[in-house]
Amino acid sequence: MTPLDAILLGLVEGITEYLPVSSTGHLILMKEWLGLTRPKEVEDAVNALLIVIQGGAILAVLGLYWPRILQMGRGLLGRDPAGKRLLLSIVVAFLPAAVLGLAFEAVIDEYLMGPLTVAIALAIGGIIMTIVGRGPRRKSSDVGPDDITELTVKASLIIGLLQCLAMIPGTSRSMVTIIGGMLIGLRPKAAAEFSFLLGLPTLGGACVWKLWGNLSSEGPNLFEVLGVPEVLLALVVATLASALAIAWLVRYLNNHGLAIFGWYRIVLAGVVVLVLLN
Repeated sequence: MTPLDAILLGLVEGITEYLPVSSTGHLILMKEWLGLTRPKEVEDAVNALLIVIQGGAILAVLGLYWPRILQMGRGLLGRDPAGKRLLLSIVVAFLPAAVLGLAFEAVIDEYLMGPLTVAIALAIGGIIMTIVGRGPRRKSSDVGPDDITELTVKASLIIGLLQCLAMIPGTSRSMVTIIGGMLIGLRPKAAAEFSFLLGLPTLGGACVWKLWGNLSSEGPNLFEVLGVPEVLLALVVATLASALAIAWLVRYLNNHGLAIFGWYRIVLAGVVVLVLLN
């Protein structure tokens, strides 16, 4: 992997991780475009990097949302009731993906890490988003909270169960958690904030698990195959790009809905299918 490859993968991860367009799907397509699929040793190392590189997105959230994280820390110590409720909501929403992720990791790596799966998931998700995410307005009948510290256990579990769908490459963890938050009554901006915070244990757990598995395997690890400077460069670029993407998305959701991302997904899915047919 060249430094340019590392920069491109870092940019794609950073820009797409928290936008509802599927970072994994984009990274798989970028991997194919860069030709990082041969030999098998390189493909395995790059597949591991596609998960480990999410560490950059985690660092971005830690930097931008440290007040919320401190609030949850105070809640853990019994000093902030709102922070305690938020921490409980994050834990409840994280558990379904943690259990199912471990159960289906091998199946996903073996059968779903390809461009056709990505195209199908992009298209289906895009159609859903054009229907659900037309605007930031809420109906008068909506009863969900605007403050994510007021989420109930039931609401958190619903978001967590929906997050499991994101294990299919091309679906987008951000998409399903934001839409899940909107369906239980959160405004898009609040749903996005909960999605960002939920990404800390979800992405962090996947990152650590994949890195541990890669380093403890019998073959050469991703650092040996791809190069330590290149892996670190990808992480740094992903961190900076994620911070910029999060800031932009929050501003955008103040005045707009999610439909534009749905149309983008549909167009991209069409492009992928055309390329696969040629």
